Amino acid sequence: MKILITGGCGFVGANLAIYLKKKNFKISSLDNIARLGSQYNLGLLKINKIKNYKIDISNYNKLAKLPKFDLIIDCCAEAAVEISKKNIDKVVNTNLIGTVNILKKCKNDKAKIIFISSSRVYPIDEINRIVNKSLLKKDLKIKKLFNEKSKLIGPKSIYGLTKLSSEMFIEEFAYAFNIKYIINRCGVLSGPLQFGKQDQGFVSLWIWKHLMKQKLQYIGYNGLGNQVRDVLHIDDLCNLIELQINNLNKIYDKLFTVGGSNFSYTSLKKLTKLCNEITGNKMNITKNKLTSIYDIPYFKMDNTEVSKTYKWKPKKNINQIVNDIYQWMKRDYSKVFKYFK
Repeated sequence: MKILITGGCGFVGANLAIYLKKKNFKISSLDNIARLGSQYNLGLLKINKIKNYKIDISNYNKLAKLPKFDLIIDCCAEAAVEISKKNIDKVVNTNLIGTVNILKKCKNDKAKIIFISSSRVYPIDEINRIVNKSLLKKDLKIKKLFNEKSKLIGPKSIYGLTKLSSEMFIEEFAYAFNIKYIINRCGVLSGPLQFGKQDQGFVSLWIWKHLMKQKLQYIGYNGLGNQVRDVLHIDDLCNLIELQINNLNKIYDKLFTVGGSNFSYTSLKKLTKLCNEITGNKMNITKNKLTSIYDIPYFKMDNTEVSKTYKWKPKKNINQIVNDIYQWMKRDYSKVFKYFK
């Protein structure tokens, strides 16, 4: 099976490409090498003899000239939520137009598609309804999970809207052109090869800041650090996608919610404690009480359906995620240093 991974030099794409290559799949990557850290990940693809096509996903003319593939795994995205309201054209061109272009390629190649979507498709008001402000003054013990049937109507962020729109385009192309698909609607993903920023890849960012003894802030919700996210190790996602590929002829046209769920999650305050312990550096973290309109206090995914379908469940919890990222940073410090801002 010939597989193309879009965003193949990004965090998710690079991990997935290397993982599947080691499982003897025929892997190619598509990435414009524009994102911070993509040059580092490109080097790893070369070591693993994975070809990268340096093409912007929004350029269909170039995309159409690529060889035929049996499966395209669409990992390409402008993933930072805050950036999405500042650079709308870039986010729409990459996340939505890019996915439509991939769907046209699938139609022409008679290829299947696995799409990496996001938990940010859910409306902010629905999340805020679950967590009232008084609860944010202490550690959140909420068990509420979001699943495939949770409400979708309402503002969510420009980024989230492009992801939800892409999901709908995939379903439409499947109906019109008989393209087999799997959509994985993922919570926070983390692990080695992730070059974190403030609103994307926060786990790796937090670890790096502790390692380098750089300034940190608890931002939003009174600056207490009580916001909660479930976190899924990239290795667990790669394992799931391998199962999906191997079963794609009999299990398809499905959407799954995928995340750390109640097995692997953290607040910023808990993450700080883990980073203190592993780096030995205790940080003085300042407070910024200003909450962005796109910030959310809480999120956890429900893995019930995907676990039942593939007999899959996450194996690495937040402690193991932090340790794996820390060990990668220490091992490759001289190479990754310049990519963290």
